[in-house]
Amino acid sequence: MRISILLPIFNEERYLAECLDSVLAQSYSDWELLAIDDQSTDSTPQILAEYQQRDARIRPIRNPEKGVIPALRFALQHSSGNFITRMDADDIMAPQKLERMHSLLLAHGPGHLSVGLVEYFADAELGQGYARYGAWINKVNLEGRQWEEIYRDCPIPAPCWLVYREDLLRAGAFEPNIKPEDYDLIFRFRQIGLQPLTVPEVLLYWRDHADRTTRMNEAYDIQKYFRMKLPWFLALDHDPTRQLVLWGAGPRGKTFATMLNEAKVKFRWVCDNPRKWGQQIYGVIMEEESRLKDFGPMQIIISVASPVDQVGIKTLLDELGLHAGMDYFWFC
Repeated sequence: MRISILLPIFNEERYLAECLDSVLAQSYSDWELLAIDDQSTDSTPQILAEYQQRDARIRPIRNPEKGVIPALRFALQHSSGNFITRMDADDIMAPQKLERMHSLLLAHGPGHLSVGLVEYFADAELGQGYARYGAWINKVNLEGRQWEEIYRDCPIPAPCWLVYREDLLRAGAFEPNIKPEDYDLIFRFRQIGLQPLTVPEVLLYWRDHADRTTRMNEAYDIQKYFRMKLPWFLALDHDPTRQLVLWGAGPRGKTFATMLNEAKVKFRWVCDNPRKWGQQIYGVIMEEESRLKDFGPMQIIISVASPVDQVGIKTLLDELGLHAGMDYFWFC
């Protein structure tokens, strides 16, 4: 059963051959690569033409529009596979990537999402942020806690998932013109109830470099990821019969408070700073976190980023008998 690999490409002459070689080296052979050239100005078109001569499964197509979302739409439109995955032109597939994800997905059927572990690497020194994210995303996937942790960060790597075509279409595929498109799609996978399945092996080598799109394009600024979370929470997990509580009065907490006010969602606000207790900020009285025990049925959005503080927060929530992903949600 064919796997369609969707590969948007823009000016990737430095890394493209290595990426294509890793696709050609796959142990699973029934694949097609929709290589959508996003109007590159370097030697990308020539490299694609050379590889197409070597293997007709590689299908270069020039994007008639501009941008990664139109490229993904165009790739899907021209694909024929029963299974869909995407790839980035600066990354490398492990040789068993398609085989392992396909076998796991085929064994469970539609309604599931197959994912693999990742390993970051860099041309120079790997950034600590990427190293931490790589360790976190692998841990979350091995433990099967993708949907519990979805508001902390994107829990499934964009170039390392595989779904049935029908499930991708059911989730809306790449139709919403929303960036970051990878994080938005993962929320839509959650929305339609796909169950993640994890292959416990490194299947993708994720390259960090200075020109990476997520570094250079303002559409992938950290604030874009940050602001995407709350609307999805209100759509997927907010229970209006319970008191909504915002925990944290730093810059991120204030951003969420502003967004909740704009959405006309009432909430209580707690923090650990005695100087703020009793103050009215954005129309809400700041309260001591120890008062949570008196709030009754509630849902808590936690916007505290400090790992040390998070340990203390979890201890208190455990004492209150609250459960992650049901009663409280990590947003940092």
